[in-house]
Amino acid sequence: MAEDILLQDATSQLGALQSKRISSEELLKLALGRHEKLHKRLGAVVNADLAHALERARSIDDTRVKDGALGPLAGLPMTLKDTLDVQGMPASAGLDRFRHRICEDADAVSGARRAGAVIWGKTNVPVMAGDWQSYNDLYGATSNPWDLERTSGGSSGGAAAALAAGITPLEIGSDIGGSLRVPASFCGVFSHKPTWGLVSQIGHVPPHPGAHAERDLNVIGPMARSVRDLRLLLSLIANGPVAARAPAADLTKTRIGVWIEADDFPLDGEVRTVLEAFVTQLAEAGAEIEIISSPVPTDQLMGAYQVLLGSIIGSDMPEAQRKQMAAMRGVSKLAVTLGADERSALAQVRAYTATHAEWLEADEVRCRLRNGLKTVFSKYDVILAPVSPVPAFPHNHKPFNGRRLSLSDGRTIPYGAMLNWIGLATACYLPVTTVPAGHTPSGLPVGAQLIGPQGGDAKTLAVAQAIDENIRGFVAPAMDF
Repeated sequence: MAEDILLQDATSQLGALQSKRISSEELLKLALGRHEKLHKRLGAVVNADLAHALERARSIDDTRVKDGALGPLAGLPMTLKDTLDVQGMPASAGLDRFRHRICEDADAVSGARRAGAVIWGKTNVPVMAGDWQSYNDLYGATSNPWDLERTSGGSSGGAAAALAAGITPLEIGSDIGGSLRVPASFCGVFSHKPTWGLVSQIGHVPPHPGAHAERDLNVIGPMARSVRDLRLLLSLIANGPVAARAPAADLTKTRIGVWIEADDFPLDGEVRTVLEAFVTQLAEAGAEIEIISSPVPTDQLMGAYQVLLGSIIGSDMPEAQRKQMAAMRGVSKLAVTLGADERSALAQVRAYTATHAEWLEADEVRCRLRNGLKTVFSKYDVILAPVSPVPAFPHNHKPFNGRRLSLSDGRTIPYGAMLNWIGLATACYLPVTTVPAGHTPSGLPVGAQLIGPQGGDAKTLAVAQAIDENIRGFVAPAMDF
């Protein structure tokens, strides 16, 4: 039972708890055993509060024996991304100076705890959640359970690895630059990036601990091994009403716009082949498929997104670094005028030091694009798009400017191309459910984004649930558990 239950989804594990086939304490100890066995190889869970977790598990078991009232997650052991404050386990965001604080639960964490979750550990992230790899000087690197030489993704990389390896059945992650979607794609699990504002960001680091403002672009959302679990967890952490259970979409009545072509958005041939085969499966299941070009002008989208995102990242930089960049604005403008790549490190100086007027200009572009998407979503229920131009890539801890992504045909592309396919949903506040789409010839997972209209979280979840139940669900990596 131990081997089976840890790779079951949270709903199945909750069923076992509710029927008293296993106790919360037993399930927690199984999860801890899996973590201890895999930690040196995987590096997914980096902090734990075992004493309080065991105490809570035993208390819930006692209440269950007495047939007392319990919440929908009662007794379920779970971990949380280390950018979320947890009482007794402050968010480090990969920095030593943040982990020695006294803190309360982040708002989203409170929702899971009120529902009865047994929160026992924190999962690894890059410093200040600022990379598509999860590593830092505090805890080292998190490896991909499908190939330990490769990254699990970032910034919710520890979360995705722990899910794929059966260490945890549920996770709460965050996403401002693909941080829910990229790890889900790289590790073969599910995630949901909510419509901006649906889930409170209070208690998330960055920004600095104790901040009250909720940041533009950033969202908090669930990760899991099934879509029904995504829906359940989202219902518990969302600010508005979200159904904990709902029927899957009827694929024969689902209109899908397939966007896998963009001249300035590279896509590896092996990733494209996986996605095309996945689209064929959707068509065979009865979905109405239409190949579409970019829903918005990509140059306008990425120009606005770069300023909107860069201004947020810049605000987290040390003051001395910000001043240094501000002094380089003139050189940066000249470099772009002379033909430098808009996404080069020098060109990005202007985004990191954007003035309020420049931010307003980017916001105006974003709002115009969002308005235009209403027409797109009058034709399609969801847009299917790649998550990343490549599958999980080998660990690479060089400075950003020294990194390149390798394609299967031998070419390389800029590391910043990781922002391309995720930019639309982030900049325009759209919900995305990421689903496993298949595997490359070498066995690496590839995910697909199901992008919906603003506020259309139920729609993307319903289509994803139909895929999960009828076409393709979670597949465990072939590692020695």
